[in-house]
Amino acid sequence: MFETAIIVFREVLEAAILVGIVAAATRNIPGSRFWLASGLLAGLAGAALAAAFTETIGALASGIGQEVFNAIVLCLAVLMLIWHNIWMASHGADLAASARKVGGDISDGRSECSALMIVVSLAVLREGSETVLFLYGIAVTDIGERSVMLSGGLVGMLLGIATGYAIYAGLLRIPMRRLFGVSSVLVLLLAAGMASQAAHFLIQADLLPSLAAPLWDTSTLLPEDNLPGILLHSLIGYDSRPAGMQLIFYIAVLIVTYIGMSLAAPNHQHKIKQ
Repeated sequence: MFETAIIVFREVLEAAILVGIVAAATRNIPGSRFWLASGLLAGLAGAALAAAFTETIGALASGIGQEVFNAIVLCLAVLMLIWHNIWMASHGADLAASARKVGGDISDGRSECSALMIVVSLAVLREGSETVLFLYGIAVTDIGERSVMLSGGLVGMLLGIATGYAIYAGLLRIPMRRLFGVSSVLVLLLAAGMASQAAHFLIQADLLPSLAAPLWDTSTLLPEDNLPGILLHSLIGYDSRPAGMQLIFYIAVLIVTYIGMSLAAPNHQHKIKQ
């Protein structure tokens, strides 16, 4: 039960953290809650569909289908998160200025919310499908422990949702003028961590070289299966035994997103006009 609870907690927490961060950052964008809820439902439906066709996915690409599937989903989510941060860099000041006005709006808020639906659905899709597949595997191999497994899964799910909500509630206490900066950093680290995980899956599928593995080993000091390790893995993509290619992906996303945010920032645009 404990192992099941920990794994489900980790999967649910990763999705809950992302949903909480984007929900807090866009709480004053009209229609954002509808798009977030739509993304959540779409992700759950996709996770159920992926779980239903688990054997087909696993058989694709000579047995590396699950790794490729995970990598594709992660890469799409990374692209959406990069776009989210660049968009927030160009519109964050407008949102902060209109936060005190009831019904405040911005011209292209709808496009941002539709992008949020995609990134939320992808996050829930990946984490949900992995959770369902994990529980299904336990149920098939150990029929006598199904009730214990389900109990552990339920506990892990509730703990993951509660922790994600706690992070969301904490972000709501941050003044709007600072929230965009905090959320942008969190989303930036989330995107870099997801890129690192995508590289990990592609390495597992032998589609990318590892370029030295591992670069370091902190598994004895900070294992990924305890609470601090789980939180760091979910928030910043912590890996106790990363490969060189994972580090390259991580740094590349940080650099690309930072450059995009710098170019999109209103101050930068103002300097260009001058």
